[in-house]
Amino acid sequence: MTNPKILWARAVRFGALGLAVVLGACSSSPDPVLYTIAPVSGATRGGGPKVVVIERVQVANYLDRSQIVHSSDDYRVDLKSNDWWGEALAPMLRRIVQQELAQRLPQSAVVSETGAVSASPDATVDIEFQRLDEDRSGNVVLQAQASVSFKGTRSPTLRSFRFSVPSPSPDVKGEVSAISVAVGQLADALAALLASGH
Repeated sequence: MTNPKILWARAVRFGALGLAVVLGACSSSPDPVLYTIAPVSGATRGGGPKVVVIERVQVANYLDRSQIVHSSDDYRVDLKSNDWWGEALAPMLRRIVQQELAQRLPQSAVVSETGAVSASPDATVDIEFQRLDEDRSGNVVLQAQASVSFKGTRSPTLRSFRFSVPSPSPDVKGEVSAISVAVGQLADALAALLASGH
């Protein structure tokens, strides 16, 4: 019969070995590479509401994750497992669209409902991003709906948008660059809508 002390020593040794393997596997996984969408300048427009408030910005659930979605074609969501957004996607898109609208509408104060600065709006903007990833051709597809409400009008103006931008390179950096251009195109369209006043 094996000595219980020997059995206990073997169990401790195997347990320590297993823990070392687990810790080694954890420490060997590389840190994720973090990316951010960059603001893209566009044509400025005169006029526009005095105060524009960006109220709600939502993204489709499949996009709402740390990892960057490469594609949603062919019935599957293809993730870049070690390439992550540097911040939550919806707040980042809100921040970028706010900066881009402020640049395009220099006579308007563009603020975010979630920001520290608040003001009574002359127009409000809601955006729902339905798609923001590459198709099988390597083009980034931005599909969104936006609702713009002007002070004194009964019903909001609802628009659907779809932009396709070729990625300048097949890597994640190329995809994020094309996403930045596509978001800039959306900002161009929203600025035109806000400047028209209807």
